[in-house]
Amino acid sequence: QVQLVESGGGLVRAGDSLRLSCAVSGLTLSSAAMGWFRQAPGKERDIVSAISASGVSIYYADSVKGRFTISRDNAKNTVYLQMNSLKPEDTAVYYCAGAMGRAIPRAAPANYRYWGQGTQVTVSS
Repeated sequence: QVQLVESGGGLVRAGDSLRLSCAVSGLTLSSAAMGWFRQAPGKERDIVSAISASGVSIYYADSVKGRFTISRDNAKNTVYLQMNSLKPEDTAVYYCAGAMGRAIPRAAPANYRYWGQGTQVTVSS
């Protein structure tokens, strides 16, 4: 059984940083591209960042480029999202997701098979 467990969310002020972690079990992490999505109230779930199985290919949404960094430690079965210079518009539930293949799939949530339960990130102004 594949499980993805996010942690690291919380309430911070604009300009602060947070690091989200996604602990993965039941899946050979080195064989799966991984992504981080977020969903704000009343909005769709959108991709934030993704990383290929090897870590060589990385994608960032335009809204987080230069502020967020995705990384993975396959030996620890963990994926990270370092979020710096947080803004109120970054407020959302953040989800970790695992794809079926090694390459980063198209950005739609339907292209990711495995999901965590989400962690809330709230940024106050």
